[in-house]
Amino acid sequence: MSIVELDRPKAAKSKLKVIDCDIHPAMTSWTEVHPYLERRWIDHLTIYGSHLRHAFSEALSHPRMSPDAARTDAYPEEGGPPGSSLKLMQQQHLDPNGVEVGMLIPLRWNPGSQRNLDFGAALTRAMNTWQVERWVKQEPRLRASVLVAQEDTAASVAEIDARGGDPSFTQILILPKTDEPIGRRRYWPIFEAAVRNNLPITIHVGGTNGHPSTAGGWPSYYMEEHHSVAQIMQSALTSLVFEGVFERYPQLRVVIMEGGLGWVPSLSARMDKHWARLRSEVPHLKRPPSEYVRQNVWFTTQPMEEPATAAELLDLFDRVGWDRMLFSTDYPHWDFDDPRYAFRANLTQAQREQILYGNAAHFYGLDK
Repeated sequence: MSIVELDRPKAAKSKLKVIDCDIHPAMTSWTEVHPYLERRWIDHLTIYGSHLRHAFSEALSHPRMSPDAARTDAYPEEGGPPGSSLKLMQQQHLDPNGVEVGMLIPLRWNPGSQRNLDFGAALTRAMNTWQVERWVKQEPRLRASVLVAQEDTAASVAEIDARGGDPSFTQILILPKTDEPIGRRRYWPIFEAAVRNNLPITIHVGGTNGHPSTAGGWPSYYMEEHHSVAQIMQSALTSLVFEGVFERYPQLRVVIMEGGLGWVPSLSARMDKHWARLRSEVPHLKRPPSEYVRQNVWFTTQPMEEPATAAELLDLFDRVGWDRMLFSTDYPHWDFDDPRYAFRANLTQAQREQILYGNAAHFYGLDK
């Protein structure tokens, strides 16, 4: 019997109570957002289509190991891509897995990576309304994320302010492959708007900026690209810390989503070591970098690294912080985490409830 089999706990006997921070909805086609787009942009889609900031146009930057990067059982019988059927989402995930609140993270069509900034801004407005009308109003357990076209800062701020008072929205979604490192000052008005509207920034892996996914160029295999997302998230977090974003906006809350968390302790220690020796270069940082991470940053569990033993996994949780972890499944993607089996260690009931529900309830203000 393998270590994995020995350490894997049995499914929880009690009814699950889950806040899933990463559910990916999809459109059956572009026509779903037509009611929320101006005629100009409907015509633009028909004539020119979508044009992202990389050489592959509407193709993914690397072929996925599963069509649509999805579970094979997630295709609706009535047609459409995985994530496009609310009925199937309810039957397959929300109902059986005890999901009391699910956070929508739309990734398809990538409005923040459109080369035409005006179209990107129009698409964010349309897709934000689409989330509310198509999903949240039809299923009260779901919450939307404010999509922004982050390269157009003024449009992003306007959209955040427009949605900030709507309880349908719980966070602002930015993908880390921005034109410049995400901590640069050109993006600071977005962070200021987030604080002003009391909305966290969620940085979910993805986006396109025309650059390869690794520092050495385009990888040979999907496995390499899939691994590179952790490196991208480390770069994003390092930029936020050293550029002084958290010093400037101490109330800003950031979620690192789907980028792993096993690297958090080592990256924090490495930043502290460099800051101790080179702090004269960044006099705007008043504290060790690890303190900003501990105060301002949260991490989702999927896809978390899984050490060889349960003891090592629990040690990792201790180092990251039990209160810093938000549960996520990544439904309907191929590496979906079933909440009954997500943790390869025998957590106490209190620990399980904290990660599956309590941390997110407090973070998003759902416990008030």
